[in-house]
Amino acid sequence: MSFSLDPSKTAFVFIEFQNEFTTEGGKLHDAVKPSLEAFNTMINAPMLLEKARASGCTVVHCPIEFEEGHEEIGDTEFGILKDVKDGEAFTAGTWNADFCDSMKPEGREFIVKGKTGLCGFHSTNLDFILRGNNVKHVVLCGFLANCCVESTMRTAYENRYTVYTVKDACGATSIEEQESCFENNFAMFSIRTNTEEVMSSLKGSKKAVGQFRKKASKAFGTELETMSTISFNVDGNDTTEVQYA
Repeated sequence: MSFSLDPSKTAFVFIEFQNEFTTEGGKLHDAVKPSLEAFNTMINAPMLLEKARASGCTVVHCPIEFEEGHEEIGDTEFGILKDVKDGEAFTAGTWNADFCDSMKPEGREFIVKGKTGLCGFHSTNLDFILRGNNVKHVVLCGFLANCCVESTMRTAYENRYTVYTVKDACGATSIEEQESCFENNFAMFSIRTNTEEVMSSLKGSKKAVGQFRKKASKAFGTELETMSTISFNVDGNDTTEVQYA
């Protein structure tokens, strides 16, 4: 499917790219590993993160975490949150709840606060972040496709955002579950897409120039103000000459 995303109105929301899911040693890693390998999730998601940064999109990281004892969950007797509590998963302040190395927030990227349930909006500041940054289009990636991603997608749709769900940048506890939710549910609430389509839909923006300038300054070991021109991709052109005084 062909579409175009305006970086100034687009947010990428990366849901629960934490060691508990993404990394060997995480309590839930073995459960999602088959889907991560089948869809190349941990290759695609970091590529999308870098593309979002370079294009000047709003970048939002949406972790889940609980205080020791998981009192936030209460005494629920069934469901996935009971499993999380019983397994003491995503305990705040532990390696398990940390962002994985390839998906760590940078600079002024947003980190959602207060997520102790399934939906990225419920009990958090996510909607405040999106509206405060004039976001109209929300691109969702992460875990679990048929749980937190789906719950966040449904609320985003009801909140009148245009929602994009990236199949090969998500994970689930089985390949079949991931295939099923995208095939049967997601078209009702989102535009189903993949990494390649999203990458090709994004063009640069003026905001990207500033981000590139900071990164390039570090790479070259000098402030770009001392350089006359530098060429890079922006606004869909192969090369653009940017002049610095």
